[in-house]
Amino acid sequence: MLVLLSPAKRLDFEPSAHTLDLTRPALVDRTADLSKETAKLSKRKIKTMMELSDDLAELNYQRFQAFDPDAKDGKAAALAFAGEVYRGLNAEGLSDTDLKWAQDHLRILSGMYGVLRPLDAIQPYRLEMGRKIKTKKGESLYDFWGSDIASQLNDALKGQQSRTIVNLASNEYFKAVDRKTLDADIVDVDFKEEKDGKARILFMFAKVARGLMARWIIENRVTDPAKLKDFNVEGYSFDASASAGGKLTFVRPQPPKKRAA
Repeated sequence: MLVLLSPAKRLDFEPSAHTLDLTRPALVDRTADLSKETAKLSKRKIKTMMELSDDLAELNYQRFQAFDPDAKDGKAAALAFAGEVYRGLNAEGLSDTDLKWAQDHLRILSGMYGVLRPLDAIQPYRLEMGRKIKTKKGESLYDFWGSDIASQLNDALKGQQSRTIVNLASNEYFKAVDRKTLDADIVDVDFKEEKDGKARILFMFAKVARGLMARWIIENRVTDPAKLKDFNVEGYSFDASASAGGKLTFVRPQPPKKRAA
């Protein structure tokens, strides 16, 4: 069983307490090709393409100019990404043993790297999968990555107890997985907040919940998809009536809004 997450726009490249050896991303040769194209992007193009402020456009222009896919430094992907999903995952708080297990059971989809293991070394970047960027492969990153990501996921599933993908990634990123190439069952997961008798998806909470479930799977060494229904972290519980086919739904009472200090 393999768990998929999206990356995050926000990064944390401060030193980590973990000292595990970093690994090389599987598709780094393709990343090298892509980095040649991103290095050609002007500050103005980056600003309009990513809808950024002048300061963020400058920052990401400099990142693309300095990007070196073969650099020996970097930071483990699971520790470098920040944001709501990674607040739920809290990879820094996982043990070394947990991270080693996650190396075989967790994958992070990426516009720049295609697909990453938790301990794969990455350089600072920002490149959302849904952005339009012209390469020799086409007009978008979906065109660029083609079937490469799905092929890597197939390789990662070899020898697993269950050929199942637990999709905790966003639609934007999971679209990069070529379903015709992917040889796996897919379990999609929704997280809903219930208020006044109605349950709805609130994306801020749902993002954190994706990370929480990934962490729960890692800590409990879950490899049987049937056991996913046991997820019960931070008030969530399985809702059989809202689940059907390959989709699992978890619901909890909506947390109260935090008052401003």
